[in-house]
Amino acid sequence: MSSVIVEIRAGTGGEEAALFAKDLFRMYSKYARSQNWKETIFDLKESDLGGIKQVVFELANGDVFSKMKYEAGVHRVQRIPKTEKSGRIHTSTATVAVLRKPEKAEININPNDLKIDYFKASGPGGQYVNKRMTAVRITHLPSGIVVTCQTERSLQQNKESALEFLKAKILEMEELKNLEKLSKERREQIGWAKRAEKIRTYNFPQNRVTDHRIKKSWHDLDKILDGDLEPVIRKLQQSFG
Repeated sequence: MSSVIVEIRAGTGGEEAALFAKDLFRMYSKYARSQNWKETIFDLKESDLGGIKQVVFELANGDVFSKMKYEAGVHRVQRIPKTEKSGRIHTSTATVAVLRKPEKAEININPNDLKIDYFKASGPGGQYVNKRMTAVRITHLPSGIVVTCQTERSLQQNKESALEFLKAKILEMEELKNLEKLSKERREQIGWAKRAEKIRTYNFPQNRVTDHRIKKSWHDLDKILDGDLEPVIRKLQQSFG
């Protein structure tokens, strides 16, 4: 069993990037259901037109990391936005971070290193979440990492989820430091760990998904975005081991 915390952020492309981030979130949610994984949303910030600026969620109850680790990086979409009147194809991006959830003894945090703020939640959850100070923001002072959680109705639940997210971020930071110490050849083999790397393009006019790391395309974009990600994941596992 290996849980992960996934963070999807809209990249370049404005509102279209936020709509693409929502498509990616839907894809992973459907894929998670097909794998019988449990999904827990930690934080969700929506855009004005119903897209997603940022979403943080946990996937658990299975060997999640061995499959989801290949999704980390920059995802690019090429399509005609609904807001585009001239029919011009736009290119937008979203970034996906896949953080391994640490084991209990793996990351220890000094409570004195934390600044914890409480505020009223906004977004999903209806009016109920806005009536009480249930949302949590935690700042890790030594690293400057800031995490928030506001989707649970309980302040304690949000605090616990935020701490789990923070530990995963600190673990990622430490693993990236270790990665920098490795040889260039070894770093290239572990390319999935680089969040800034462009890994995949979703081309709507050609109904094509291309993974640039293994230079392979699939011509069933609709099915893949509908959660049929297993053929892609399997090919990546075969290529990278």
